[in-house]
Amino acid sequence: MSIPIPNVLSIAGSDPSGGAGIQADLKTFAALGVYGMAAISGLTAQNTRGVSAIQPLPPAFIAAQIDAVFQDIRVDAVKLGMLGEADVVTAVADCLRRWRSPVIVLDPVMMAKSGAALLAESAVESLRRQLLPLATLITPNLPEVGALLGAPPPVDLPAMRQAARALHALGPAWVLLKGGHLPGQDCTDLLYDGREFVEFPGRRIPTANTHGTGCTLSAAVAAGLAHGLAMPRAVAQAKAYLTSAIAAADALHVGHGHGPVQHFHAWWV
Repeated sequence: MSIPIPNVLSIAGSDPSGGAGIQADLKTFAALGVYGMAAISGLTAQNTRGVSAIQPLPPAFIAAQIDAVFQDIRVDAVKLGMLGEADVVTAVADCLRRWRSPVIVLDPVMMAKSGAALLAESAVESLRRQLLPLATLITPNLPEVGALLGAPPPVDLPAMRQAARALHALGPAWVLLKGGHLPGQDCTDLLYDGREFVEFPGRRIPTANTHGTGCTLSAAVAAGLAHGLAMPRAVAQAKAYLTSAIAAADALHVGHGHGPVQHFHAWWV
């Protein structure tokens, strides 16, 4: 008897240049052997150089997309990305409470690589109060950690441990702090379940092609969890996948700014 391919739903924004958001998530899902679905939470006009416009979608329409998927399809995991506004956060949280997804990976997207704001300040409290308690895992980068806690971002591993404890107290089952904004060459990520810390060491790769790395990592973790992996193994495999995708990114020639990673590096000949 064959094992069904897992189904993973991404609820995130659209990036027409293909490097981040829904587009990055679907590429990651395909590369990692899960069936990807997408409920689009907002539209952006962006490329590798930056975001020039954002068009939110009506919360009721976003909810209708989510409901349409759950009404018909088994959903093994949900990945959340850019939500944009407080009323969208509320609509998504209401859907997730109603449908009770077994796995929810929350990437609290607040800012694009170019510096453009992707989450309204008024929505941060809604995200903190409504979605963090529903999350199986949250995957903030260090500036996002600071915004969620209303404090300066961590700058080293001891401060990351302290922040992970504070974030875990807000309700998520697991916390993964991404170390890409640490100073120097260290890019260690830190996983915490309320009891133990697991460190995932990493070294910075010299490349300008890092557009969509946060989206890709969280999507890869969601794919691993949908396959039934334990959290530490899912994170380890996701980090290894992303590291290889960054290392292979210079084979792509996409744009003149922060280019995308190579999601299909394992198939590259």
